[in-house]
Amino acid sequence: MIYPDNFEIKIGFAQVREMLSELCLSPLGRQFVSRMTFLNRHDLVQRLLEQTNEFKQLLESDAEIPLQHYFDVTAYLDRAAIPGTFLEVQAFFEIKMSLRTIRDSLRYISSAEEGKYEALKALGANVIVERSLIAALDKVVDDAGAVRDDASPELQRYKRDLISQQGQLRKTISSIIRHAKNEGWTPGDAEPTIRGGRLVIPVIAEHKRRIKGLIHDESNTGQTVYIEPESIFELNNDIKDLENSYHRELIRILVGLTNTLRNFIPELRKAYQYLGLLDFIRAKAAFARRIEAAMPKLHKYPHIAWKEAIHPLLYLSHKQLGKPTVPMNLELTREQRILLISGPNAGGKSVSLKTVGLVQYMLQTGMLIPVADNSEAGIFHDIFIDIGDEQSIENDLSTYSSHLTNMKKFVTVADNKSLVLIDEFGTGTEPVLGGAIAEAVLQNLNDSKVFGVITTHYTNLKNFAERTPGIVNGAMRYDHKNLQPLYQLEIGKPGSSFAIEIARKIGLPKHIVDKASSLVGKDKIRYDRLLEELETEKQELEKKLKEATALELKLKRNVKEYQELKNFLEESKQDVMREAKGKAKLLLKDANQKIEATIQQIKQSQAEKEQTKMARRELEEFATEKVRKEEPRPAHKRVTSNGGPLKAGDTVSLIGQDSVGQIVGIKGKTAEVLFGGLKTIVKVDNLERAEAQTKKQKKAETVEGYTRGMNITQRMADFGSTIDIRGEYAEDALNKVMNFTDEAIMLGIPEIKIIHGRGNGVLRQVVRDYLYSVPEVVSLASEAEERGGDGATLAVLK
Repeated sequence: MIYPDNFEIKIGFAQVREMLSELCLSPLGRQFVSRMTFLNRHDLVQRLLEQTNEFKQLLESDAEIPLQHYFDVTAYLDRAAIPGTFLEVQAFFEIKMSLRTIRDSLRYISSAEEGKYEALKALGANVIVERSLIAALDKVVDDAGAVRDDASPELQRYKRDLISQQGQLRKTISSIIRHAKNEGWTPGDAEPTIRGGRLVIPVIAEHKRRIKGLIHDESNTGQTVYIEPESIFELNNDIKDLENSYHRELIRILVGLTNTLRNFIPELRKAYQYLGLLDFIRAKAAFARRIEAAMPKLHKYPHIAWKEAIHPLLYLSHKQLGKPTVPMNLELTREQRILLISGPNAGGKSVSLKTVGLVQYMLQTGMLIPVADNSEAGIFHDIFIDIGDEQSIENDLSTYSSHLTNMKKFVTVADNKSLVLIDEFGTGTEPVLGGAIAEAVLQNLNDSKVFGVITTHYTNLKNFAERTPGIVNGAMRYDHKNLQPLYQLEIGKPGSSFAIEIARKIGLPKHIVDKASSLVGKDKIRYDRLLEELETEKQELEKKLKEATALELKLKRNVKEYQELKNFLEESKQDVMREAKGKAKLLLKDANQKIEATIQQIKQSQAEKEQTKMARRELEEFATEKVRKEEPRPAHKRVTSNGGPLKAGDTVSLIGQDSVGQIVGIKGKTAEVLFGGLKTIVKVDNLERAEAQTKKQKKAETVEGYTRGMNITQRMADFGSTIDIRGEYAEDALNKVMNFTDEAIMLGIPEIKIIHGRGNGVLRQVVRDYLYSVPEVVSLASEAEERGGDGATLAVLK
């Protein structure tokens, strides 16, 4: 039961119904919209919700389901059912195209994978569209709505003869009108026209006797007459006969097609019932997308557990204005059936109540509702509402009398399967008596296990709810500092009307506000103040929670940045170590050569004192120069402008590194780069041009401190003269061989051995090609057969 009769208007469902009607593609769908009604059968509501939800998924997936040619052909079917009648070409066109839409929709939905669109599949399970009927229609009418020329052999012949005769007629009349223009008998811009179904030419009235023929008409002014020349009488007659024959043949075809259609009318009525339902369901799905609606879990018993529910009409209105809509969470269960909402005026109490009524009514008409996905809902057998001013002049009822009439209906009819919605409970009469009657009615409703949402300002009702099982207080939150509503429903505590505070803010004289406060009494002021303090504490807690959440997010972000920085430093460390190792090798090589030269000089001078001093001084100067050169290099500016591809001779650096080198040569995607005195093979993608910038140099370390790190004897002792590169990629193997060879040359190793294996010979070729290019390599040879043969290469060094 729905009470009162204008329930849909009061909660706004009439507007929803109008929007759905506008979304329909045909009168078929609009008929179903007009027949929507409140349902209390769980299985029926569940099926309607599933149908709408599945079509919503279809729309969201951009499925190629047809959304056109939703024609209502009911009148055509009614006419075709009468023997002896026939349908016009336009009727057959609409039937053909709409049947094709039905067939394509059925095919698309039924071909979906198992478990998908099951409710829509069941909807069309008994719908049949005969392919032969569509083929018969298609043979006569094309997709543009015109009759096909080859609908029958006779029709095709008549059409061909008509085209031929009309061509001859146009040729003849063009010759006549051209002659008439030359003679000045007809206007210069005159063209042939039709009068009485006959082709005629316009002639100036004073020259009408110049052309033999039949006058069919004249202009309004009488200055022009329309003459059918005598020479085209027979052509016009032939064309008229052909047109009549063509029309008779067409009627014969249409009568036959109508007779064929008549045999399928029962099946067609089912098919168009399906098309109308499909249009109706599509409209509900489209509306659900507009309001971001979802399908809740549906229970057979009365139940509401909505998450983030919104008023759909308010949401659409706010969306147009770019304003947010505050959602609400609501729960009505068997243990907590009635929600009593209090709070200041214009705080959102009535909107919350109307949201409950409209959303539940939408649900039980088979519509998806604007709630979060994890929401739950149930089935009510009745919805009662008391809202607004219901004065009745005819029945001599005041507003309060009207409210009492509604209360009588509620307490006598509503039961544990009913949902009661009452706005401004108890108002309209003397507050004490009105509050007492309202409390008595509320107790009766609670005893009847009724479900409900009630709004009120009465303190006695708030107190009653606080101490009565089955009823719970709710408050519309309010910013008491700025005296502005927050439109947020909070369940668990009553709300204050903030009447005194609002009056003070508006500017009512202080002595009036003070007087009102004294009249109300200290207990009431203390009660409202307590509610105000609770609201303040809640706002402070929410503010601190928000700040703590922000700090937690910031901490997580900082931890992530730290981890990324740590990873970057680890990678950079490896690059720095490789660069330092290269510098050390170069320095060690130079120092070794200088020391040997100094020793040789001392030997040649036979250890003369002055010569020895000079040699030592040169060695110290060499060490000092090396220290100066090996001080931190100036930073380099990356050149990222379009400087063209890299080439031999370019100064470059490794991306992310400061060490600078010079390209010796480029081969494919790799480049040979000279860093200091060390040649290295590097991928071109890892290089970028570098431009030196001056940077303050550090003070050089002492010669002694620097030379202490050069222990050539130890390095020679640790060096192994054999390297194994089997299984390596050619590029990686070449890098290892280059570094190994450079170190052997620097340490003065006489012979080295590279084990590369036999395989397909690629590594052997790469290694030997490189060693042949090294000036310090004296000769190359394969290892003895018993020790690996050509699977290893021996290189003798200078």
